[in-house]
Amino acid sequence: MPLLARMVASPIAIDVRRGAITDLGTVLADRRIANEGRIAVAVGPGQGAQIVADLDLPHCEVFRVDGGSVDVATELGKKLRSGAYEAVAGIGGGKTIDVTKFAATMAGIPMVAVATNLSHDGIASPVSSLEHESGKGSYGVTMPTAVVVDVDYVRAAPQRLVRSGIGDAVSNLSAIADWELAGREQGEPVDGMAVTFARVAAEAILHRTDSVDSQEFLTALAEALVLSGMAMSVAGTSRPASGACHEILHAIDQLHPGTSNHGELAGLGALYASFLRTRHLGEGERRMADIRACLLRHELPIVPADVGLDEERFARAVAHAPSTRPGRYTVLEHLDLSDDEIRRSVGEYVQAVGR
Repeated sequence: MPLLARMVASPIAIDVRRGAITDLGTVLADRRIANEGRIAVAVGPGQGAQIVADLDLPHCEVFRVDGGSVDVATELGKKLRSGAYEAVAGIGGGKTIDVTKFAATMAGIPMVAVATNLSHDGIASPVSSLEHESGKGSYGVTMPTAVVVDVDYVRAAPQRLVRSGIGDAVSNLSAIADWELAGREQGEPVDGMAVTFARVAAEAILHRTDSVDSQEFLTALAEALVLSGMAMSVAGTSRPASGACHEILHAIDQLHPGTSNHGELAGLGALYASFLRTRHLGEGERRMADIRACLLRHELPIVPADVGLDEERFARAVAHAPSTRPGRYTVLEHLDLSDDEIRRSVGEYVQAVGR
């Protein structure tokens, strides 16, 4: 009998624990990553520079990453390519890691993600979210060859950034519901393995009663975000972690830049999308309640006012949302509400889920 197997792309090393940073040199010295030891390190404006100063990496060249734009990533990619580096480590938050992933793909070299906060699932995903002239876009890149998350450094990051990763993780549940809807209504293939990874990542966080003050919670959140990134790698698309929730966050980023961060908006978008499914499709009421309870427990936004938006501006973002992902079928495209219907639904949503 023939044996059927499926090859799943994944990092060759995932190290999530206290003190993990101290072994970064060992990770970079892995011959599967670099043979000669010519290493570049990209650091963000936060803790990255301090980490490099504390490490024993005498032969690396350090590049400072300021911002999270396509231009910054392209410039870094050119430097990596011209320097003939064997590998690059991106040390910092989401922007730094996204820039480094894009640059490493440009240069055709392995990339090690060293996360100093847990703001979203980009730490292990094959996607870079970068700013450009028209707003922000998602770009397919090679997923990190290794992922290092030092829980001590994560705990030192601003709590708001750490909590926002919770919103991104639980938004997987909304994205999966959208993917399954597209499967039923449009015949879109749904990858069961990718769905499993994404769902397990969200469920690992959804009902936990501890908080980001807990080392155990931070470890679970880091592992959930890594698993979410792997779900996208398995699917070959961001589908298992990006549906109406992310269409709405990208629309808010485009129409009202600087409103809030990725994870907070993903959680808010997921809760609103869940409300639409409950109200118009008659499904997912329990799931909506679970997502709301999780967001409230971790002090994350649940209504537009929590991120400084009034109902009208949020409604405009919802109307604009489908245009941010042309061809993606979610509950927004399925319902195809008019502008007046969207405004009414936003008002009903605020009444239904408000504190």
